[in-house]
Amino acid sequence: MSNNDPAGQTDSPIGRVVLVGGGPGAEDLITVRGLRALEQADVVVADRLAPLGLLRDLGPEVEIVDVGKTPHHHPVPQDEINALLVQRAKKGKFVVRLKGGDPFVLGRGGEEVLACRMAGVPVEVVPGVTSAFAGPAAGDVPVTHRGVSRGVLVISGHDALDVPSLVEWQHTIVVLMGMRRLRELSAGLIRGGKAADTPVTVVQSAWTTEQRQVSASLERIADRVDTEGLGNPAVIVIGDVTRVLGDRRDGHESVE
Repeated sequence: MSNNDPAGQTDSPIGRVVLVGGGPGAEDLITVRGLRALEQADVVVADRLAPLGLLRDLGPEVEIVDVGKTPHHHPVPQDEINALLVQRAKKGKFVVRLKGGDPFVLGRGGEEVLACRMAGVPVEVVPGVTSAFAGPAAGDVPVTHRGVSRGVLVISGHDALDVPSLVEWQHTIVVLMGMRRLRELSAGLIRGGKAADTPVTVVQSAWTTEQRQVSASLERIADRVDTEGLGNPAVIVIGDVTRVLGDRRDGHESVE
């Protein structure tokens, strides 16, 4: 199978798995290659934040398996997802693992690739537009900007935080899956030496009709998020880049 055609044919009787990054939410932000693979799938194993609206265009013969996770609630454990991909592929099926964002950016894509390889199942990855960059972009926040930030650090809000390293980092910080720990994160950074007036923007449900956002200082952002009722899914952007383009004026809510 050619790396240039993940949806191509193979002479092997065994099926194959393609991990498709569906992008940050909007259906038209999936890549052309990802859409082509999806349109030829026998089985689609889909995450909650994938562009699920695209599934309505698939034929009735396509098996759709929902393995979506919510924060701190994983009804289908990762080991079972891995086994599902392998099982369907070994039945000769073309399996698309449809994910939100990019499979290799905090998406457990590496684990799924390893599981397929260990089982002898052909597997490929179609990159997607990661929400780590597209989420801020939806809120008019460039994660880098000349003269403001020359780099960006992407971290998971689920895991233990290395506060000294985060404080030392002088460029943009993007936090995924961090809304439940936003207050803890903010307070920890300030205790560690990060300036309390460091600007922060939170963008919820980027690139959807439910998009909302708030901006405030590091010491106030958790209160503003609570007041405005923002929640998951959301991306948190910490740094001066949040001020580069100013407020949105296109109808999405921005609270300063």
